[in-house]
Amino acid sequence: MGNNAIKAHLENSQKTGIFQLTGKGLPEFPEELQRLTGNLRTVDLSSNKIEVLPAAIGNFLQMKSLTLNCNKLTSLPDEIGKLKKLETLLLNGNHLTQLPITVGQLKALRTLSLSGNKFREFPAGLGSLRHLDVLDLSKNHIQAVPAEVAALQAIEINLNQNQISVVSAEVSSCQRLKVLRLEENCLELTSIPVSILTTSQVSLLSVEGNLFEVKNMRDLEGYEKYMERFTATKKKFA
Repeated sequence: MGNNAIKAHLENSQKTGIFQLTGKGLPEFPEELQRLTGNLRTVDLSSNKIEVLPAAIGNFLQMKSLTLNCNKLTSLPDEIGKLKKLETLLLNGNHLTQLPITVGQLKALRTLSLSGNKFREFPAGLGSLRHLDVLDLSKNHIQAVPAEVAALQAIEINLNQNQISVVSAEVSSCQRLKVLRLEENCLELTSIPVSILTTSQVSLLSVEGNLFEVKNMRDLEGYEKYMERFTATKKKFA
């Protein structure tokens, strides 16, 4: 990717606040973007070959949306936590195994998408994200949903296509959680906490492709209660 092409994009970005350069084989985060730290609001560098996000990412204080899907990132710098206006962080299809604790400082974050990475454990420290609506951790190698998940404020958590065999009953304490996706995992029927059906706010529990027949969920205590929430939500959006 020639510098002239980046230069042309930069001139445009200065006016729009948007920098998008996808599928160009970029080996690194363009250093030239540092000139626009004051006014860049949206950056999309998907489908490149970026291995490292520089510490200087913390200088983009106006940034609201950062998309780096399908790159080669193995970690994020602590400085990511300085992006206090960031609402959308999309990092699907990288090689991430954990998040820096500073991600918990992204107070404006609404969508965090980490599908298709290499997480083996549910990321810690996300309970401080008070505005988080959607957390996507599908297509990883997560084996358990831990008790700490109770602190999450998310409305939807997607854990499809992991290796989950254990779900903590604490997931029922997530006050805003309406959609919990657990398709294609390693769950037995007995691994589904009854409290998700009886006392949680969850109105869509998606469990196809596990080690039991979905129709057998009807025999679980609280299933009728869950179906009342499911039906009420369906009517609302009909």
